[in-house]
Amino acid sequence: MSTETILEIKHVDRTYIDTNDNTVEALRDVSLTVRRGEFISIIGSSGCGKTTLLRLIAGLDAPEAGSLRIDGAEITGTDPHRGYVFQQGSLFPWLTVQQNIASGLKARHVYRRQKADVAEYIELIGMRGFEKSYPHQISGGMAQRVAIARALINRPDALLLDDPMGALDSFTRADIQDKLLELWRRDKTTMILVTHDVDEAIYLSDRIAVMTPRPGKISEIKEVKLPHPRDRGGAEFLSLRRDILEKLHLASAHPEPEYSI
Repeated sequence: MSTETILEIKHVDRTYIDTNDNTVEALRDVSLTVRRGEFISIIGSSGCGKTTLLRLIAGLDAPEAGSLRIDGAEITGTDPHRGYVFQQGSLFPWLTVQQNIASGLKARHVYRRQKADVAEYIELIGMRGFEKSYPHQISGGMAQRVAIARALINRPDALLLDDPMGALDSFTRADIQDKLLELWRRDKTTMILVTHDVDEAIYLSDRIAVMTPRPGKISEIKEVKLPHPRDRGGAEFLSLRRDILEKLHLASAHPEPEYSI
């Protein structure tokens, strides 16, 4: 992993109006730096602003205050250099597995030049034999693999993952976690994962950012120095798990973070 900064978030605020016309402060004074090629997770309680922050990084939303820059340029909208995987995958139901993965290449008018990449990614995610299947014909875990491949085939500078394994059973989740790590090591893509699962964050990440309840702030950042592959039942893993769970409890108990990152 490089020490070079790819993403810089400075003093970001975000509020919105809910369905009852109430003003909701989702994020307050969020600052974070992400290194090129690292795998970083953002965790916190439901409604703390994790997905809001990810949407700001994707350019799907804009802050009221503060700035977000990638490679030094301000984020002002979406860009294929920032891939996004939604919680439910959001495959195009009228396209096959093969066509879904190829859709980004076609949108960028590079399909003819990179057509071979489609078969390569189908192989990488273990979907050979399902190329002609439609989303309703495959499992939820398979659909998430396809969604990840669809995002990665564009060779993005950063892949943004909005809890894509949250609705899956534990066995499927573990399988996709390992596949994600394999793709991360292969492509060296910067990955930013929103998750509510502490074990998942420890298993995958170089660093973990802990957020407070709304308004979301980053209260703590934890380095994960365990070598891969990581033993979920190992003493160091469990010790770090206890520590992060304690930090989450403290973040929930105290609205003001100990410090900003």
